[in-house]
Amino acid sequence: MKINGYTLNYSAAEFKKKVSKEMRQVVLIDEKCEEYKKLSDGDKKALHYLINAARIMNDVALEMDHPMNLVQKQALEVAAEKSPYAANALKLFNSLNGVAGSNGIDKEPVEIFKEIHMFEGRNFYPTDLSSAELQKIIAQMLDVGKTAEVKTILSARTMVRRDGEFLKAIDYTEYFADEFSEIANELECAAHFTTDELFKDYLGWQAQALLQNNEEMDILADKHWAKMQDTPLEFTISRENYDDKLTPTIFSNQELCRRLEQAHIHPVPKDMLGVRVGIVNQKGTELLLQFKDEMIKLADLMPLCDQYTQNVGGKKGLKQTMVDVDVAALTGDYALCRGGITTAQNLPNNDKPALAHGGGRRNVYHRQVRMSGDKKKTAQILDKLVSPALHKYYSTEARHLFVIGHENGHSLGPDSSYQTSIGIYQHIIEEHKANIISAAMMPEYIKAGIITAEQLKEIYTTWIIRDLFVLAYPADHEAHRVADVMEFNYLHAHGAFSFNAEKKLEIDFKKLPQVVRALLEDIIKVQLSKSPDYAKQYIDKWSAWTEMQQYIAEYKRSLGVKPYIDIVMNF
Repeated sequence: MKINGYTLNYSAAEFKKKVSKEMRQVVLIDEKCEEYKKLSDGDKKALHYLINAARIMNDVALEMDHPMNLVQKQALEVAAEKSPYAANALKLFNSLNGVAGSNGIDKEPVEIFKEIHMFEGRNFYPTDLSSAELQKIIAQMLDVGKTAEVKTILSARTMVRRDGEFLKAIDYTEYFADEFSEIANELECAAHFTTDELFKDYLGWQAQALLQNNEEMDILADKHWAKMQDTPLEFTISRENYDDKLTPTIFSNQELCRRLEQAHIHPVPKDMLGVRVGIVNQKGTELLLQFKDEMIKLADLMPLCDQYTQNVGGKKGLKQTMVDVDVAALTGDYALCRGGITTAQNLPNNDKPALAHGGGRRNVYHRQVRMSGDKKKTAQILDKLVSPALHKYYSTEARHLFVIGHENGHSLGPDSSYQTSIGIYQHIIEEHKANIISAAMMPEYIKAGIITAEQLKEIYTTWIIRDLFVLAYPADHEAHRVADVMEFNYLHAHGAFSFNAEKKLEIDFKKLPQVVRALLEDIIKVQLSKSPDYAKQYIDKWSAWTEMQQYIAEYKRSLGVKPYIDIVMNF
């Protein structure tokens, strides 16, 4: 079957299987939610305007991801009215939020259409631009003095297009002027109705940031956003740069990096935009704040902490807010469910200028995402792969506690200059670092009275089973999953856990804290090296795929895999 001249890549039966047997739902809140009922009338109205803004931003993200996304989605929507075949293809498109994407299992990307493929630079760059040509053009532009142009091309907030023999950059506020104007209008309407003055103030700044080609406005919006601790509503425009695989390749060209450094240009991958909307859950937030109170102490316990500046702000205090959120909308980057879905987030990332200008961070946790799961399948995995003595330690709440430690871990350790200097490996190492900070620092929360020794066993057990027992060897771009494989190998090699004669997991709870502490120091050394080569050597050493991992993956897949996610928005 052809849609808009392009052939669907799977049969009707294959699409049906993917969207039924292989797809799970994450159901977001509706008007029946108790937290929604508690809102004032003004905040209820504001919430609806914010959800409108989220839907518009999804179209922006689709355009950033692939030049064919919007036109093919529209064609699928028309065809789906008459054809179940097209309707299922549309459902898979909406899960990937695009014409193609990883499902976290297969090595090759899932592609809705036979003739439409993914691009290394997504649609941020010309789709026919290779990494070699990008580096060649950048060098030529530096040769003729186009330094300012190069700086904008290699910044996080521009769409890049060909300009004769060179390239030109178009700021997001110009490229997406119509969409950003609509979003700003929705934010201004929400600001009119919300009852919270701090939230109202933030929405005003964020609306203006969308309308002006001025990085200072983004800085101000980010600063106001990161201050919100007690607001009833949550609204985030996320800006993360995991998807652009083209810009980081520049770090492999040492001569070009030297020239860029002389020109005071630091390449930053392009930001993919998304929107999260929700209602702050007060009870869940109280737990997060207990963890927050310990972060300054943890900064002093970080390995080699005298060799770098801590992200948390040192002795001057921690500039970070934390909220647990009942989620009403996830769009754009949040809805690119390509092998997973975000359960929590710590923003702004280190490359964002707000941090360099004294701004803080904000951690947001997604209640509806973390509460989704398959209890039956978990029980089967425990029975087959885990020693019976450990079954009692598997806990969904323990998983949440580990994620809290992970997100806080992003605020600890070397600053962004160390992270970005390892180029295409920065995201793998940073996610790896955050995981191990969580594991290594958990005993400190026992000392603080936040968790118990029994909970620590639950956290370690759940982490290993839930995260380190991966479904397949990950692709290079799957930073979280590559980190999981590395952690499995390191912990196994150092005796933190083992497998008995029946191939069932056993954990040495006394040794594990020592092992993760040593591992954390190794990771910090990688970041401090500022060397892509050293980072590659480290990743290659610990990311090998073993027979035991293959055994685990094959069993998990035999239970039936649901790599695709249907985000059900109810407003």
